[in-house]
Amino acid sequence: MNRAELADFLRTRRESMQPSDVGMNPGQRRRAPGLRREEVASLAGMSTDYYARLEQQRGPQPSEQMLTAIARALRLTLDERDHLFRLAGHHAPAHVNRSDHVAPALLRVLDRLDDTPALVVSDLGFTLAQNAMATALIGDETNYTGLARSTYYRWFTDAAARARYPERDHAHQSRVQAAGLRAALSAGGADPTATAIVAELLRRSPEFAEIWAEHLVARRFDDHKTLVHPELGEIEVDCQPLFTENQAQALLVLTPRAGSDAAEKLRLLQVVGTTFTA
Repeated sequence: MNRAELADFLRTRRESMQPSDVGMNPGQRRRAPGLRREEVASLAGMSTDYYARLEQQRGPQPSEQMLTAIARALRLTLDERDHLFRLAGHHAPAHVNRSDHVAPALLRVLDRLDDTPALVVSDLGFTLAQNAMATALIGDETNYTGLARSTYYRWFTDAAARARYPERDHAHQSRVQAAGLRAALSAGGADPTATAIVAELLRRSPEFAEIWAEHLVARRFDDHKTLVHPELGEIEVDCQPLFTENQAQALLVLTPRAGSDAAEKLRLLQVVGTTFTA
């Protein structure tokens, strides 16, 4: 671990960023350039003291999980992320089509969306980032572990996942989920995570096994969907995806369906935040 180089790299990257780069209000006039240490710490989900010690060359070796969080907070490119890992004494993650490292371009757009639900998902259905409005609408989907990180997996194994859609739409959604998973499996080749999800669903869900045998393949999201909020009821939204070049990640922007009462419900959701979230 190169403490001096790591500290200098973190400091220079932090000072090169502006609050607007991460969707923050600059507030009062700043005496020093860039983001404050406490702002980076907050974005990375760690204590200010822990982050400050890294910049002061006196912190412990950060874990790979912590480095991933810092890379996301500082909006590092993949090359910069790899450099960060090496400075901290870790091997850089392998460059494969799939990565939990959110594409900076998608994050920049997500940072600027505060009045409509938006989230970044991988082709395996992992929610990698979401804004406050998305959390208020569908709950925090970034904290799942194991195979449950995948919305495809949860749809066929967790009743709570289905509760987010009207029962009349469940059969359609089951086919959409199975088709999306097969497209991800095909694109990723022998990806062990995708293979494990399919194998476990075939073992646990007769419904999935029946649909899987139809060989549906489609990497897309419904243009229009109805979501069910536990307090506000049904909310009709249009779903607009923005894909990365390799199609491994997508930013989903949910906007109120024209002619519905969704706009008013989303405005209420923006006011109350996560108060109503189950």
